[in-house]
Amino acid sequence: MQTIENYNFAGQKAFVRVDFNVPLDENFNITDDARIRAAMPTLKKIIGDGGSVIIGSHLGRPKGVTDKFSLKHILGHVSELLGTDVQFANDCIGEEAKIKASALQPGEVLLLENLRFYAEEEGKPRGLAENATDEEKSIAKKAVKESQKKFTETLASYADAYVNDAFGTAHRAHASTALIAAYFDVDHKMFGYLMEKEVKAVEKILNDINRPFTAIMGGSKVSSKIEIIENLLNKVDNLIIAGGMTYTFTKAQGGQIGKSLCEDDKLDLALDLMKKAKDKGVNLVLAVDAKIADDFSNDAKTDFVDVDKIPDGWEGLDIGPKTEEIFAEVIKKSKTILWNGPTGVFEFDNFTHGSRNVGEAIVEATKNGAFSLVGGGDSVACVNKFGLADGVSYVSTGGGALLEAIEGKVLPGIEAIRGY
Repeated sequence: MQTIENYNFAGQKAFVRVDFNVPLDENFNITDDARIRAAMPTLKKIIGDGGSVIIGSHLGRPKGVTDKFSLKHILGHVSELLGTDVQFANDCIGEEAKIKASALQPGEVLLLENLRFYAEEEGKPRGLAENATDEEKSIAKKAVKESQKKFTETLASYADAYVNDAFGTAHRAHASTALIAAYFDVDHKMFGYLMEKEVKAVEKILNDINRPFTAIMGGSKVSSKIEIIENLLNKVDNLIIAGGMTYTFTKAQGGQIGKSLCEDDKLDLALDLMKKAKDKGVNLVLAVDAKIADDFSNDAKTDFVDVDKIPDGWEGLDIGPKTEEIFAEVIKKSKTILWNGPTGVFEFDNFTHGSRNVGEAIVEATKNGAFSLVGGGDSVACVNKFGLADGVSYVSTGGGALLEAIEGKVLPGIEAIRGY
């Protein structure tokens, strides 16, 4: 498989799929440019070689052309970070894009307009009536798929090489993330530096494990983490359950959880996962106490109670000090660590302590030689908020892509480059 480090882009044009899906405020100012900065090494390598770059990305989930999701809003910042004036094409497959891509000189960069302005990028029909028949849906889907081929061919025609540096979209079989790779031979398609690092981090977590291996799974719903948890039960030594999922497990065992978040239809599932963990010899670690509040608010009245004795009218918004000690002890003894999901409502400053404690324990374990991977939007936000990102082994930029990889699924964006 070709690697970006070994490839010489001199005199060549590279189509680089990045993930510039960054948050913007109401004035279109970027509030977090981490994803843009993460792609800089790849873009600068190509320019440094004497190549030119056509950048493709999406922004948001538009249902057609809309100024709110135009990539022109980030053009200035991309130019600033790259240290060169980046050109812009107002349509990713229009005549302007074709002309500008064709005219690119070595060292020049072109940013295409939002790929998702076209339904062909995702391959999903738009504008169907709510009462559309199955036949109408089928016809619309077929039409989009047929035009998707021409869309993909156009994007591929701009370049001599294809570089996928968008791990955050690697789980999508979209035109620019997977289908386009078929138009380049094995010597002219490759991962970017970011994608390489993401893939290696995930593979280390799943296949190159130093034990004990501990996974900390947070999040509000058991239902959204079922496949991940079940796959991890075949790999981990310790599985820490945190966040809103805590209370589904607690209630399933007969505990009183007040008005805490709970999936009442998943109580049997929680018990089943506990049994599976026991049968597989996995140490399933659950909270024993909680920081509770009488309202879902940073300024609510708070107290600490046993996790299974939360009074009516109160809800658990973070773990308690006893649980912090239990979690930290397990984490600090670990040699491989995966953290996905905070322990509580870390967005509220009064309920950050548990998540911070977990993060600090991971940093300490990492200092002692553990490999630690932090992934998922909220976990990444946690380590950034607490200034702990530099203390862990790797912070993933991929949310859904990371989770699907952990579930054991083959990601289309990776398969398209590797061929398997």
